[in-house]
Amino acid sequence: MKPEKIIDISMELSGVTPEWPGDVPFSYDLSVTKQESGSVNVGKLQTSTHIGTHIDAPFHYDDQGLKTHELPLDIYLCKAQVMDVSGLKKINSSDLKPLEEGVTAVLLKTASWKNRTVFPETWPVFDVSIAQWLADNGVNLLGVDVPSVDPETSKELPMHQAMNRHQRFILEGIVLDDVAEGIYRLAALPLKIKGGDGSPVRAVLYS
Repeated sequence: MKPEKIIDISMELSGVTPEWPGDVPFSYDLSVTKQESGSVNVGKLQTSTHIGTHIDAPFHYDDQGLKTHELPLDIYLCKAQVMDVSGLKKINSSDLKPLEEGVTAVLLKTASWKNRTVFPETWPVFDVSIAQWLADNGVNLLGVDVPSVDPETSKELPMHQAMNRHQRFILEGIVLDDVAEGIYRLAALPLKIKGGDGSPVRAVLYS
């Protein structure tokens, strides 16, 4: 059955998509042109696994964690609730809204990343109490509209580690600027990268 409406919540990948400072920038080139081959254009990608809209596999922050090809796909194909927490510099579990029945993904709209061609200097802090709240409420996936659930300068990664302890999963870099609070179906499937630590995704909401 065809969805009534599809909302793309993915960042576009191009030469102006900002990478994490020091990481591999995104590039796409034609390695072979139709003129050269006589039949087809063939492209070549170079990128970080954590560019734009992407998921973190637990292996990203835990040497014993699940790798990208081992992730359960139902985590990323589910009923999601968008919650508007814009304006807050620190987001605690007490800031989250009551859950609708059957929701297994929470997507937080902070509205703090205005220019997606520039890596943001700061973004809201996500308190580790959120991970416990997700586990207590049967929510498997947390999505955020910023590059990470932890600050750029953090080495301890308290939120990543809290999510890992509670066996919750992470989706980062989603675009919720024009998305209203509410209930949606989410599809944000990672590529099947053997041994991977994460993957860019084409994340969409639909109904």
